[in-house]
Amino acid sequence: MTKYRTWSLILIVAMILTGWFVYSSQKVNSGHQFKLGLDLAGGTELVYKADTAQVAAGDVQGAMDSLKDVIERRVNLFGVSEPIVQVENANTFSKDNKLVVDLPGVTDIKQAVALIGQTPLLEFRLLPPNYMSFASTSAQLYAISSSTGLTGSLLSHATLEFNNQTGGSPIVGLTFNDQGAALFDKITKENTGQILAIFLDKQPVSLPRINEEISSGQAQITGGFTAAEAQTVVRNLNYGALPVPIELVSTQTVGPSLGTSALYAGLKAGIYGFLIVVIFLVLWYRLPGFIASIALLMYVAISLAVFKLIPVTLTAAGLAGFILSIGMAVDANILIFERMKEELRRGHGLSVAIHEGFHRAWLSIRDSNVSSIITAIVLFWLGTSAVKGFALTLGLGVLISMFTAITVSRTFLFALPQTGESRLSKFLFGSGIHKTNMK
Repeated sequence: MTKYRTWSLILIVAMILTGWFVYSSQKVNSGHQFKLGLDLAGGTELVYKADTAQVAAGDVQGAMDSLKDVIERRVNLFGVSEPIVQVENANTFSKDNKLVVDLPGVTDIKQAVALIGQTPLLEFRLLPPNYMSFASTSAQLYAISSSTGLTGSLLSHATLEFNNQTGGSPIVGLTFNDQGAALFDKITKENTGQILAIFLDKQPVSLPRINEEISSGQAQITGGFTAAEAQTVVRNLNYGALPVPIELVSTQTVGPSLGTSALYAGLKAGIYGFLIVVIFLVLWYRLPGFIASIALLMYVAISLAVFKLIPVTLTAAGLAGFILSIGMAVDANILIFERMKEELRRGHGLSVAIHEGFHRAWLSIRDSNVSSIITAIVLFWLGTSAVKGFALTLGLGVLISMFTAITVSRTFLFALPQTGESRLSKFLFGSGIHKTNMK
């Protein structure tokens, strides 16, 4: 019993420290403030559809991840506070791949679109020898060209240069990364004498002929640019050339007042829900219910600390998942207490009842929580961005609730005096309107 009392004190101190961390880290510039989603912080959401028709089925996920990295890097250049860029439906069950860009604090849609910009899609494509006989427009030229797999996603950097042989006309110098350089070497080696057209957003900007193998990993775009045009192309390519084309399909603006209202409503619901659960536990299960309430308080503190440290982006749906998990967090305690009641009614002593209560309830607790975790995993895997937030907070909540019920509640119960029989003991370990027999 002494061991359990020591651990009880350690758990209480840990709960106080965790609560202090959650409270103090909300201060400005603490580095661990809650990360709020667009619907709670206000701002603009842009949804882009990615054209992955030319991407091999096994490479779609990689292309979408690369697209996410490029857009995220581009948005971060403008100093938007906590931008959130997410891939949606990029899996084997869906061909409709989208990129969701949340810009908290940006409520001007035109400004939001400008932040993303029209980052060009750079492609190197081979043209047939008699291409002039089949193509009279840019669209036709692009249609008869064949992909080489060499795109701006393999670009290391672009530079503004000037060609002294043509009177100092501006050109765009390209340097590929190791993978791009190897591919460029292979293309030029196997297609000497052919036209390797350079397309920018499906528009031809240069149609150079491959005269020899180029192993340096460097190329030039000579499209008759002005200095300003060439500089713009260089800037955009350095921001990140897109691995696949994207199209803006929808926009949504959430005002800061609406976000604040949703946040306060969610917090109020969480507080009320927590208090109602605590009142029920204390009235129905008495002393064990009070202990479960302490465990529930620790569950809330640990959950909020984890949300800060990961960090989890809290949306309205995610907040709903957390509030729901508060109610679910007491499921394990209720199962344990009901098994304890059964053992006490059989005339067993308190110590035996607690041991048997945990032992008999464990299988039910395990199975119910595993099924909830599986549900959360499926929702996170297949769901949209809002559903992902709900699934993440729910899944984390289930895992943490298992810890608090099995560890915290158990430790506190075993720390209690477990000998003797009195009216007070019968009352404290009774339940509702039922009488309890104890030895």
